[in-house]
Amino acid sequence: MAVWTKSQAKEQVLEWKSAGHAVVFTNGCFDLLHRGHIDYLTKAKALGTKLIIGLNSDASVFILKGEGRPVQLENDRAVIIDALQVVDGVIIFSEGTPLELIKELKPDILVKGGDYTENSVVGADEVRNNGGSVKILPFKKGCGTTLLIKRIQGAGK
Repeated sequence: MAVWTKSQAKEQVLEWKSAGHAVVFTNGCFDLLHRGHIDYLTKAKALGTKLIIGLNSDASVFILKGEGRPVQLENDRAVIIDALQVVDGVIIFSEGTPLELIKELKPDILVKGGDYTENSVVGADEVRNNGGSVKILPFKKGCGTTLLIKRIQGAGK
């Protein structure tokens, strides 16, 4: 299992980079894993050779998403995300944004979903200043954690 501390992740990234790997980083809550997440993470991994996920802590998910969230606890979410074949490592972060984590890891490619623009992605300038790139991936229509929660509650199809 590769659920790391920040220092473990930094050490691993340095090792991968010295071996010539292109390190991709993305972050999110990944509260209830769904098809849209799988599509997104698969496309993110295809942009490089190693994929690291910055996973929002329970406290930060609550602040971002509100009452009743997260549905799953951070350690459970981390194990689930880490079990995906396309994921090479997970770091739980509790800050409001992944900026400090991005500064530490210095990924080659920073990826976010379609609700962002390249200029609105936290850490974009830092990644570009280190010679990396920022990629925006479109969302898969009809997929989303909020929609899934509504379906579970019987409020949607």
